[in-house]
Amino acid sequence: MFKDLSHDLAVKPTRDERTRQEFVASLRHHVLDDMAATMRRRYEVKVAPAYARDHGHAPATGEEAHDAMRPDPYFQFYSALRYNAQEMVFRSVIPMIDRNVESLNARVQEKLADPQAGGSVSVDPAFAVPRSVTEIDVHLAPGSYHTEYAPDDATGGAIYDNAINVFSFNQMGRDMDDIGHSFANWLRLRYPDFRIARMLDAGCTIGHNTLPWKQTYPEAEVHAIDVSAPCLRYAGARARSKGLEVHFHQMSASALAFPDASFDLVFSSMFLHELPLKDIRAFMREAHRVLRPGGLLLNMELPPNGRLQPYDRFYLDWDCYYNKEPYYKPFRDQDFVRLCTDAGFAADKFIEAVMPRYTYNSPQAFADDVSAGPAFDNRTGRFSQEIRWYGFGAFK
Repeated sequence: MFKDLSHDLAVKPTRDERTRQEFVASLRHHVLDDMAATMRRRYEVKVAPAYARDHGHAPATGEEAHDAMRPDPYFQFYSALRYNAQEMVFRSVIPMIDRNVESLNARVQEKLADPQAGGSVSVDPAFAVPRSVTEIDVHLAPGSYHTEYAPDDATGGAIYDNAINVFSFNQMGRDMDDIGHSFANWLRLRYPDFRIARMLDAGCTIGHNTLPWKQTYPEAEVHAIDVSAPCLRYAGARARSKGLEVHFHQMSASALAFPDASFDLVFSSMFLHELPLKDIRAFMREAHRVLRPGGLLLNMELPPNGRLQPYDRFYLDWDCYYNKEPYYKPFRDQDFVRLCTDAGFAADKFIEAVMPRYTYNSPQAFADDVSAGPAFDNRTGRFSQEIRWYGFGAFK
């Protein structure tokens, strides 16, 4: 279930640290698979019928499903355990990183200083990290991922990398990069004539889902942005450790410092739901501006509430209420077509994608699914062993 990181920035855990990390990964697996399945059955058999008796109708919205579940002891136990497991992710990782701050930062700087390596990292000392980031310990991560603890610090990136490894309990790919591989190969198969000379990944953190684009489209010039300097330093060193040339920039997605019509593809993964609505709208406008005619905006995201049943809306919105992600539900409540058209894209250029995980399926099975087109069900966006990724966007 639990695998070591596969690059030379990996920090070696002690036996006790490894045991804690394996336990937390197993606990999250139990909560998000076994307990979640039991909670759904409890809702269907007991909670929803009781709500219907009391209100004259079954829960019709995610909010009503949430209201119905709040008093339920099993939901309360599930939520308490899931919340604590989330905190335990960081408790199992941070001490390991703290022991290795100096050596880790030295390795990162050595990678970034290598004159033979491709790619680049551009960090602006005067850059002001948005308050929407600085005021929230997003995902319950202490200090979030932007805080710097030493000169030229990269520990925020290392914490993110190792925390995602525990958090995902081996459900996001060997290098936590299945989203990138899935969307890059979905695009390759769905639009075989689409060419990428230059692309941008917005909100890249440490580039988990950036690097697969370079691997799938090796001739493309790949750029990636984030507001976190520690994550970008780590991302650049991680890319170099894998021999991949990517250009990382510290930049806000709502104010891109790139010329008009300069990219064929603007991509994001699990990013929009971390932004206030005003910043989402600004990013969508900026994406439209920097895309060339015929270019594509493609966002891997959580599916919109309007496309899901009440229980699935409630279940996916859990993070907004209990995981320090206040922008999560307001984003999912939006009309995604409207988000695109308000940014300047034509309604008939809107696209959606639902797909299995590329690195967990045979190439033929993935290709067959892609050719069948998007199909929503209760696996769409739900983090489990059967998850199906969702995405949306538009051609310019």
